[in-house]
Amino acid sequence: MTHTTSRRAWLALALAASCGTAAAQGFPARPITLVVPNPPGGLVDGSARLLSDPLGRALNGSVVIDNRAGGSGNVAYSHVARAPADGYTLLVSYSAYHVGNPSLSPKLPWAQKDFVPVAMITVATNVIAVHPSVPAQNLKDFIAYTKTNPGKLSYASQGSGSLSHIGTEMFKMQTGTRIVHIPYRGSGPAIQDVLTGQVQLFITTPPSVMGHVQAGKLKGLAVAAKTRHPAMPDVPTTAEAGLPGFELEAWVSIFAPAGTPPDVVARLSAAIKQAMEQPETRTRATTAGIDIRYRGASDLDAQVKQETEFWAKTIKAAGITAE
Repeated sequence: MTHTTSRRAWLALALAASCGTAAAQGFPARPITLVVPNPPGGLVDGSARLLSDPLGRALNGSVVIDNRAGGSGNVAYSHVARAPADGYTLLVSYSAYHVGNPSLSPKLPWAQKDFVPVAMITVATNVIAVHPSVPAQNLKDFIAYTKTNPGKLSYASQGSGSLSHIGTEMFKMQTGTRIVHIPYRGSGPAIQDVLTGQVQLFITTPPSVMGHVQAGKLKGLAVAAKTRHPAMPDVPTTAEAGLPGFELEAWVSIFAPAGTPPDVVARLSAAIKQAMEQPETRTRATTAGIDIRYRGASDLDAQVKQETEFWAKTIKAAGITAE
C-alpha cells in the first residue's frame, strides 16, 4: 500500500467516524416511531406507551406509537427490518416473538440478524391462575388434582407458539401433568373463557389476570418469579408454593434495524435508561403490573442468544408448532 493510498484510507475512516458522531449529535431531527407488534392493550403496547412520553422528553423530541399487529408479530418485525437504519423506526420487541418465532417458523420473513439491540425496558412475570371451580387451594393441590385427573382440565394460551403456550408446556413437563391446550387469538378472548370456567388454567402476565385475582374471580396459585408481585402480595412464588425452578418471565425490549449507526444506538439506549428511571414512569408501571428492568445493548444481546437456544430446545421437546 502506497503512502497516498494509506492516507486516503485513513481519511475515509475519519470521515465515517465524524459522520456517525454528527448523526448522533443531530439526532433526533424528526419524530421517532415505536412499532408495536400487538394491538392496543396488554404488556407490549403498555410498555411502549410507558416509554414514549418520557423518551421524547429525554431526547428533546417526540415519539409516536404505530401498532402493527398480525402474524404472531411478523407484520411489525418485517416492517422494521425493511425500515431505514437511521434510528427513527424502532421495534418494540416481545420476547416470545423474538426468541421463539425463529424456532417455530423456519421460513420467517425476518431474522434476528435484521435487528440490533438497543435496550430492554420492562419484564413481566407470569401468574398461574385457575378458575374457582377447580378444587385446589394451592399449587400442590392443583398438581395433585391434575395428576389424578389426566386430560380433564384445559388451559388457555394467547395462541400456538405464544409464551403462555410454551410456558404452560414447560409447566406440564416439569410437573408430569396432562392438561389440554386451547389456543386463542390474544389475551382478551382467552381470559373471557377462563372467567366463565370453560377453560380452567391460564399462565399469563399480571396485567391480564391481577384484577380478577384481586376481585376473587380467579385463584392465583403462584407467581413464576423469585419474588412476589406487589399487586398480589398474598400469592406465593412458585418456589414458596412447592415448585422451585419454574420461573417464567416475558420481556419487552427496543431494537433498531441492522446497520443503525452505533452512536445513534448509544444515544437511544442512554435516553431510554433516563426515561425508565423517572419516578412517574415507575409509578405508572407499578399500577399496570409491569416491572421496569433496563438492560443495555450488550446485556440484551447476550440474553437473546441464551434464550433463543433455551426456547429452541423447549419447543422441540414439547413438539410445539406455530399456527
